[in-house]
Amino acid sequence: MKELIKEIFEKYNFSLNETQIEQFEKYYNYLVQENEKYNLTAITQPLDVIVKHFIDSVLPEKSIEKNATVIDIGTGAGFPGIPLKILRNDLKVTLLDSLQKRINFLNNLIEILGLSNIKAFHGRAEDFVANKREKYDYAVSRAVANLATLSEYMLPYVKVGGKAIMYKGNKLQDELQAGENAIKILGGETEKIEKYYLAEEESNREVLIIKKIKPTNKKYPRGKNLPKTKPLC
Repeated sequence: MKELIKEIFEKYNFSLNETQIEQFEKYYNYLVQENEKYNLTAITQPLDVIVKHFIDSVLPEKSIEKNATVIDIGTGAGFPGIPLKILRNDLKVTLLDSLQKRINFLNNLIEILGLSNIKAFHGRAEDFVANKREKYDYAVSRAVANLATLSEYMLPYVKVGGKAIMYKGNKLQDELQAGENAIKILGGETEKIEKYYLAEEESNREVLIIKKIKPTNKKYPRGKNLPKTKPLC
């Protein structure tokens, strides 16, 4: 397993030290071991987890400045926050998820991996923001939601001058057209789209980077699930 992790990361131009390789191996083992209990992922084969979860999570790491504070919203099994933290130990990471059982998994995982400056919290994005508004350099998310919905959950956490990083498939352009006004309303502007190709699964990945250019109005994010049921447009 260690050789496979090392080989795949090198293929994507990431050089891991022995500690990092061991951490990713422990991550994989604990993920598979606890998967049924916590219903974490449908992806469990070694190569698939390495590519579709680990590599996919770290693809935009060069866009994150050194010693940055990062919040991962809707982190689930820890993606992308924990792979980013393993690769970039300088980052100070907050993991947020609305299911307590996932937080239990993440707290155990953080201890197993021996990570510091990373904490997992149980909460909904629209509630947790109360004491964390515009406190982070970066918000990241691989959550399955449309761009307007994700923008409303993410941008209120980002400092002016900071960035929101959204992991998407290959239909980002359509979402961007529909969500561009929402980004503007929330104080952001599209900075760039980074494109990647995952050869093992023959798929394209697009990562949207939004720069926060002005404060977000305090009425956002809205409660009562409105960002999902009635996205800004």
